[in-house]
Amino acid sequence: MKMKISEQSSEPSAVANGVIESNITPFHSWLGSRGMWISYLIGTYALHLFFLSLPFLNVAMVWTLTTVTHSLLMYLLFHYIKGSIWSDCQQTERYLTQWEQIDNGDQFTTTRKFLTVVPIVMFFLASFYTKYQATHFLINGIFTLIIVLPKLPMFHGVRIFNINKY
Repeated sequence: MKMKISEQSSEPSAVANGVIESNITPFHSWLGSRGMWISYLIGTYALHLFFLSLPFLNVAMVWTLTTVTHSLLMYLLFHYIKGSIWSDCQQTERYLTQWEQIDNGDQFTTTRKFLTVVPIVMFFLASFYTKYQATHFLINGIFTLIIVLPKLPMFHGVRIFNINKY
C-alpha cells in the first residue's frame, strides 16, 4: 500500500494531522490481502458441498447450480453494485462498479487475473462432471460468459444496453 502526503497541505505536520491519502480504495484492499484467495476458494467449495449434500440433486445438477449461483453472486457483488461504503470515497467511485474499483482500475493485476480464472476453471470442471451434456453445457457456458465478459478490459466502464447506467 503506497502512502503519500496530500497535495492539499505541504506542511510536515500533515501526516500527524491525518491528511494522508492512499492509492488503494479501502473497500477493495482486502481483495489482495493474505488468505483472501484461499478463503474465496473454500467458500466456493463449501457452496458446492452444500448443493452436493442435497439428496435430490445429481452430480451434473450440482455442478450447474454451483456455477450458476457463483456467477450470479459474483455478478451482483462485483459488476452490479456501484459506489463505496465509505462516505468520503463517493466522488468518482459512485459511478464505478466494484470490479472497476479493484486495484484503482489497473488491468491485469494478480487479483483481477485470479478472479477471472476461477469462473473459467469452474466452467471446465462443470463441463467435465456433467459429461458435456448439451443442456448443462449451454447453461454453464452462458453464465460463465455473463461473469467473465464484464471482467475484460474492453468493457471497463461500458454499460451494455444502459444496464446499471445510473
